Amino acid sequence: MRVYLPSTLPALARALAGGEIGPVPVRAYAVTPALREWYAEGDLEELEYAALTAAARASLRLIADAVEALPRRVVLVAEVPEDVVTKQPGDGDLDAGADRAMVWLMAPVPLAKVVSGHVDDRAATDDVRTAVAALPAADAGDEDAQFTVSAAEGHELMWYATQELPHLFG
Repeated sequence: MRVYLPSTLPALARALAGGEIGPVPVRAYAVTPALREWYAEGDLEELEYAALTAAARASLRLIADAVEALPRRVVLVAEVPEDVVTKQPGDGDLDAGADRAMVWLMAPVPLAKVVSGHVDDRAATDDVRTAVAALPAADAGDEDAQFTVSAAEGHELMWYATQELPHLFG
């Protein structure tokens, strides 16, 4: 099953050094039955993009929670066995689609299972920093803050092959 793992640059560096993404449970996003039902007109590519976008939004929250995180969203894409995935309702993310796509992985993800990475370009850092600062107000229902958080999504994540990920730190 293809999953989209929200991350940060420091967490990615730790995963590269340790050889896996964990500890468990690992929050991820995927094309779930609930996402398919919610976005019934979407084809597989659109559904995968919705899951990727949900993971990118979750990356904002990880950046907000991590003092050392640079303001660049990170999403790792991995292929994992379905038996390590549990589908549970989300915990109130801003986007209802994100809740429908959220899953938990009950085993660490070996880096060998990662098929690509998606990372903000450096040009996105100001918008990401502003979006992270706006999260509390957005969660409280402030429409302007919600717009600010959504503005970070105006930056497309850059695609990286797995062998390119270590070069993000060079």
